[in-house]
Amino acid sequence: MAEYHERLRSKLAAELGPEVRLALEDRSVVEVMLNPSGELWVERHGAKMERLGSMTSANALSLLGTVASSLSATITRESPIIEGELILDGSRFEGLIPPVVESPTFAIRRRASAVFPLESYVESGVIAPGEHEALRRHIGERHNILVVGGTGTGKTTLVNALIGEVVRQEPLARIVVIEDTVEIQCSAENRVALRTSPNVTMRDLLRATMRLRPDRILVGEVRGPEALDLLKSWNTGHPGGIATVHANGCTGGLVRLEGLIAEAGVTAGVTAGVQQLIAEAVDLVVAIERDARAPAGRRVTEMAAVRGFRDGDYQLEPEAN
Repeated sequence: MAEYHERLRSKLAAELGPEVRLALEDRSVVEVMLNPSGELWVERHGAKMERLGSMTSANALSLLGTVASSLSATITRESPIIEGELILDGSRFEGLIPPVVESPTFAIRRRASAVFPLESYVESGVIAPGEHEALRRHIGERHNILVVGGTGTGKTTLVNALIGEVVRQEPLARIVVIEDTVEIQCSAENRVALRTSPNVTMRDLLRATMRLRPDRILVGEVRGPEALDLLKSWNTGHPGGIATVHANGCTGGLVRLEGLIAEAGVTAGVTAGVQQLIAEAVDLVVAIERDARAPAGRRVTEMAAVRGFRDGDYQLEPEAN
């Protein structure tokens, strides 16, 4: 078995090619992408996307087949999408073949190899000094923090910095991290990392977490009905958690949670109760987005404490900036 996996690793490295392999070794790289046209593109921290080179359709098809084999899966016209982690370095891989695309296509989100301290976000202009102090205070007071933004805005990188601050302030805290793919970097000595599988959902892991004696519960990305379980856990003796969600703005992040909770089977008749649950569970919302004008290419645009839900609206209080 070990020999088989080594052959797969060698085959995968060869099919990725020197350009992609070098990019994945570059700590500044965020993502490497192949378009149906055969053009390779790369995104680096604080920079615009740029062309990296090219890859033939045949090469890409063989690569996707190798990735599928390494994941004990298949990719065919009937099942044209493959996703998982590269066996080389744990980077997140998403690949597609016809008929859903014209030619083989993939995106590789490079696994973070460095955690930037929270102070560096002030130095690079991503957050203001007042926001930095507010984040440190909320972490110290064990408040639950929701980080929101679009794809590639740096949510996970910011979460890694927040976790670093958690560990600095509370080095012996027992932290449970739940993810679909490994992206969060947690240096805590007392930590447990859980990952979903084809037969184990995020909801399953959140329920299991309750019996693992966590001090803080961190979720890489909330994107389904597990939102309800997470908020319940935050509200029942496990404060100080951090999670991310795809949304534009602080209010949008809370409204997004409403939609995700609806997937858990909550009926419209208890919508008000759901909104109260969200307002009670989430203490701080941080919105980050791409900003080509910012030195780091991204910027925290909103940071607001949640003060409740009244008169049909979430009561948000902007933090100092």
